[in-house]
Amino acid sequence: MTPTRQEFLFLSGTEKALFYVLAALSVAVMFAQIWQRAKLWRAGRPIGWKPTPIASIWTYVLGQRKVRQQRRSSGAPMHLLIFYGFLALFIGTTLLGINTYSPWKFHQGLYYLVYEATLDVLGLGFLVGVAWAFLRRVRFKPASITCEPADLWALALLFVVGATGYVLEAARMAANPQPFDVSAPIGWALSLPLSLVSPDVYRGVWWFHMVWVFVFFAVLPRMRIRHIVMAIFSLGGQPQRPWGRLEPISLEEVEKTGKIGVSEPADYSRWHLMALDACMECGRCTDVCPANGVGKVLNPKRVVQDLRGAMASGTGVVEAVGAEALWDCTTCFACVEACPVGIRHVDLIVDARRSLVAEGQLAGSAATMLRQVGSTSNAWGQGAETREEWMKGLDVPLARDGEPFDVLFWVGCAGATDPGAVKTTRAVAKLLKKAGIRFACLGREEKCTGDPARRVGEEFLAQEMIQQNVAMLDRYGVKKIVTTCPHCMNTLRNEYGPFGGAYEVLHHTQVLAEAIAEGKLKAATPDEGGVTYHDPCYLARVNGHADAPRALVGQKTHLDQPGLLEDAVQRDVRRGHLLEPARFGRKTLCCGAGGGRMWMEEPVERRPGDRRARELAATGAKTVAVACPFCRIMLDASLKQVGSETLRLVDLAELVEQANA
Repeated sequence: MTPTRQEFLFLSGTEKALFYVLAALSVAVMFAQIWQRAKLWRAGRPIGWKPTPIASIWTYVLGQRKVRQQRRSSGAPMHLLIFYGFLALFIGTTLLGINTYSPWKFHQGLYYLVYEATLDVLGLGFLVGVAWAFLRRVRFKPASITCEPADLWALALLFVVGATGYVLEAARMAANPQPFDVSAPIGWALSLPLSLVSPDVYRGVWWFHMVWVFVFFAVLPRMRIRHIVMAIFSLGGQPQRPWGRLEPISLEEVEKTGKIGVSEPADYSRWHLMALDACMECGRCTDVCPANGVGKVLNPKRVVQDLRGAMASGTGVVEAVGAEALWDCTTCFACVEACPVGIRHVDLIVDARRSLVAEGQLAGSAATMLRQVGSTSNAWGQGAETREEWMKGLDVPLARDGEPFDVLFWVGCAGATDPGAVKTTRAVAKLLKKAGIRFACLGREEKCTGDPARRVGEEFLAQEMIQQNVAMLDRYGVKKIVTTCPHCMNTLRNEYGPFGGAYEVLHHTQVLAEAIAEGKLKAATPDEGGVTYHDPCYLARVNGHADAPRALVGQKTHLDQPGLLEDAVQRDVRRGHLLEPARFGRKTLCCGAGGGRMWMEEPVERRPGDRRARELAATGAKTVAVACPFCRIMLDASLKQVGSETLRLVDLAELVEQANA
């Protein structure tokens, strides 16, 4: 006897016709609701990029990269059980449909036995995951997770659909036993206690299961489980530009729309609006938000939900979200990195800031910073002549002198102004010389990259800085740039391209790590357990560089490559001699300086830098190493604020300088 089974067992022609009608109706109801939302998405601007759906769906949907990178405590294994279990059941149902309605009849023999065993095991994983999710929300709910009665009903519905599938399988085996039924071990085990089931009883069980399947299709768009479908659209259509590149605004666009930035939901792109509907309110974004973590108003999950509501009601963005929440953001991209469905929270927030700035709604020290950038081309308001003061006694080559150079050393506003950052700048200049790297600086010709202006929302001031810098860099034929500031690096690397500036841009830790690997410099050798390192957001998370900084102290890691569960990465890194804080690498905790927050007033009790300082101090290290002038400024103040002023604060370059003295 060839192993197989009959579809629509014991069902009459009338019952099959009724099945097709109800199935069509439930699917029609589902798509009608999706179409109602799609009309709201289409009110937005057409997207300005070409999606790569196959690659994105393979990596982020089928590969579940975002979820696999989460720690176990975040519920990642639970979600993987649900996803891959559901995917297996969906693929199995699709294959069965192909066998039933096409000329190809393959649902038999060895294929059938493997099919039954695979779906039986993975289906059980699905039920375990759903039960885990239900228990997590009822008994062990994290504060950031939204849990409403509808969520519990959705999980109950998923469980009923899966569980009744097993009951149906057991009833089929009891009603029509076959010698190969053991190939589906769970269904077979459930069928053992059952006596011979009559065809009428089997049909009753079949219809009971199918009714719940129809209900699932009909209510899917109404519940948070809609992300099962919406995540495919969101991840498949996401922008392919780097996280660190904000979409520029053109004057032609402003003339056409009469707007700068976003004031109402329809001003966002269609993809951004669609992505709002993909949110399942898991709270991962809120869990990692540095502003929310210190009690500020900003809640990334709430921003998404408020904008989703505004999309339907026509409410303005600022009215829906609140100006305070928009200004709280440090643009650290922790929320974007954590989001399983690819929502770009930073895009949503900065676009709204642009509108606020255009309307004159920015005041205080941040507005002063913008005026300083406009008048002096320096975020600290220092004159151009001060950009060469750090060079005294170092004989630093200048581009204007006309000598050939291979690398431009971009110092940045902080690197030429802040006393702590100047120490880093001088250390890097000495090390570049010692490594035999031909470099030059711009000195008084250097201007702000435009980063702080752009992230605060003053787009056209940023573009003015970018265009001036591109013209100057082209004049000197610059191809390769090294900088100590991750914010400058990100802007030069990711945001100058649309304005004609294509350069190889490296962080100083990358250049120094390469020199160490080539034997031109020696790595620092701090005492084991004596140093902890703070990863800058714009270096480790936004641009993916966490290995090079650790190489400067002789530690080999593989943080730059996307790993599996974050727990495994934690164990691997903690075998090194650095004392890693609780959050490091791409999961680093923001110091609070990004997004223009460096120049905004901060209540003492709500400083993200203080929270990070406590984490670093808790490692027990005597030295805190940094690789960003912004981080250094913020942590210098915060370490003193939290009573850890005895901790030594240095840049990694200073440690390498000491090792090569």
